[in-house]
Amino acid sequence: MRFFNTEGPIKQDKHYFLPPLERWDLAQVLTLIDQEKYFLLHAPRQTGKTTCLLALMEYLNREGRYLALYANIETAQPARENVELAMTGIVQTLANSAHFWLGDSAPQALAREVLAEQSATVALGQFLARWCAQSPRPTVLLLDEVDALVGDTLISLLRQLRAGYSQRPTGFPQTVILCGVRDLRDYRIHSSSEAPITGGSAFNINIKAKSLRLGDFNAAEVRALLQEHTAETGQVFAPETLDRVWTLTQGQPWLVNALAYETCFEMPEGRDRSRPIGLEMIEQAKENLILRRVTHLDQLADKLREPRVRRVIEPMLAGTALGEVPEDDIQYLIDLGLCRMAPGRGLTIANPIYREVLPRILTFTPQASLPQIAPTWLNPDASLNADRLLSAFLVFWRQHGQPLLGSAAYHEIAPHLVLMAFLHRVANGEGTLEREYAIGSGRMDLCLRYGAVTLGIELKVWRDGAPDPLAEGLVQLDGYLAGLGLDAGWLVIFDRRAGQPPIAERTGSVETRSPQGRHIRVVRA
Repeated sequence: MRFFNTEGPIKQDKHYFLPPLERWDLAQVLTLIDQEKYFLLHAPRQTGKTTCLLALMEYLNREGRYLALYANIETAQPARENVELAMTGIVQTLANSAHFWLGDSAPQALAREVLAEQSATVALGQFLARWCAQSPRPTVLLLDEVDALVGDTLISLLRQLRAGYSQRPTGFPQTVILCGVRDLRDYRIHSSSEAPITGGSAFNINIKAKSLRLGDFNAAEVRALLQEHTAETGQVFAPETLDRVWTLTQGQPWLVNALAYETCFEMPEGRDRSRPIGLEMIEQAKENLILRRVTHLDQLADKLREPRVRRVIEPMLAGTALGEVPEDDIQYLIDLGLCRMAPGRGLTIANPIYREVLPRILTFTPQASLPQIAPTWLNPDASLNADRLLSAFLVFWRQHGQPLLGSAAYHEIAPHLVLMAFLHRVANGEGTLEREYAIGSGRMDLCLRYGAVTLGIELKVWRDGAPDPLAEGLVQLDGYLAGLGLDAGWLVIFDRRAGQPPIAERTGSVETRSPQGRHIRVVRA
C-alpha cells in the first residue's frame, strides 16, 4: 500500500505523488538544454527539487538524445573551505553517481586518474572534460545541494564550471543545472565564519542563463494528491477537509504530505478506512505536528536564531514596519519558504501553520521559565472565568513580568512572548491560542478559546516618541472582535517608554467602551 511521503525523494511504487515533471515547465527546461544553457533550479527545502531532478534525468536518458547524470554534492559540505578535500569528494561523488544511476564504472577509474594527476583547483573541470569527451552523447549534469558549499569551495566549483563552459557540448557538459534552496543571484560567497568574502558570483554574471523556481502545489494539486489516497483505499476526504488542507498549508508540499500522513496513517481514527477524513481530524493532525516539533518545523526554530531572519520576523510579529531591512534578508526568507509576497498584502508568513509555529517556538523559553501558577481562572465546573483570568494575569505580571522579559529571544516583542507563554499555560491542552499579526498593523491579536469561552485580546506597544495607542487600539479591537462575533475583549498596552516606573507599580486595568460600544478591559502593563 502506498502512503504520503515526508522523507526524501518520491518512489512511485511506494508513495502518492503528482507527476514531477508537470510541476515545472518541461518545455522551457528542454529548450534551455537544447540551447546549451547553464541554469538554476531553486526552492525551499522539502518541496520536491530532488524528485524533479531525478525525474528529469530519467526522462532525458530514456529519450536518448542526451546522457544525463544526477549527483548530490552535499557530501562536500564538511570540508568547508578545504578545497582539495571538497573537490576530491565532488569528483568521487560524480563518478560513484555515474556507476549507480547509469551503470557505468568507467568514471570511477577516470576519477582516480584525474585526482592522481591534477590539483584540486582544476580536478573537477578535468574530470568533466575527459568524461564528456568520451561520452557517446552530449551530457547534462544535474548538481543538487550546491548551496551547501561555502567560501573557497563554492568559488572553486563555480570557476571550474565557468572555465570549461566554452568547451561544451563535446568537451564539457552541454548543460549544468545547479540546484539548491537559494537562487545564485542572491548568493554571497561566505567563509566558514559567515563573513562575506566576495560579492555575487562569477558564474552568475558570465554563464547563468536563467533561474527557475519550483513552486508549491496549487489548490487543485493538493486536492489531486489527497485523492490519490481515496483512489487507493476508498477513504474519502470531506470537501471542506480538502479546502482546509489547502488553507493551512498553502500548498507547501511537505506540510500537505505530513498533515495527510498524520491523519491517515498515524491517528487511530484516520486508520479506519471506512471513516471519512473530517475537519476535526485535520485540526488534530496539525496540532500533533506542532507539538511534536517534527523535523521540518524544528528547522524553523534553528532559522529563527539567525540575525537576518530575526530582522524580518521580529517586526512582523510586532506589527511594525520593516524599516531598513536589507533586500537580501527579505529574499533569503522567501527562498527559505518562510515568507512569501502576497498580492495586495506585501510580505507575509508563507502559510497559517508557519504563522502558528513561529510564535510558539519563540515562547518556548519564556513558557519553560514560568513559575508554578494555580489555575485560579477556572470556575468550579472547570470552565474559564475571564474576570478571574484577568486578575490572575495582573498578579502574574506584577510579580514575574520584569524578570521573564529577559528570557524572550526577541527583545522588541518580549512582552508579547511572555503573555503568550502565560496564555499557553492557561490553555494547557484544554484550549487553543490563535494569533494574527501583519507588517504595519501596529498590533498583534490573540484569540483564546477554552470550552464555550472565546476571548479576543489585542496587544499594543507604547514606544518613545509615539502617542498613547489607546484610541487606535480601541478602533482596531472593534474590528477584530467583530470578526470573532464578540461584544467584549481586552486591550493590552505594554508601556516600553524609557523612564517608566517598575512594572509592579504601573500595571493595572480599567473598563471602557469601544467606539462601537463593546465592553473593553484596558490593561496597561
